[in-house]
Amino acid sequence: MVGILIAIVIFGLIIAIHEFGHFVFAKIAGVYVYEFAIGMGPKLFSKKGKETEYSIRAIPIGGF
Repeated sequence: MVGILIAIVIFGLIIAIHEFGHFVFAKIAGVYVYEFAIGMGPKLFSKKGKETEYSIRAIPIGGF
């Protein structure tokens, strides 16, 4: 069970780093970023920045 939780955390961290790369380069290119999310499904946590909504979602299988 602990191994599964560790795998989920590591996988989530890899996804976060990958999606953050997309986010940074979109901002550099002047593209409006509506939402930065880690995970899929319903929101567990959400915070609105100046123009971007940052959220963590329930199912850790990706991001956008």
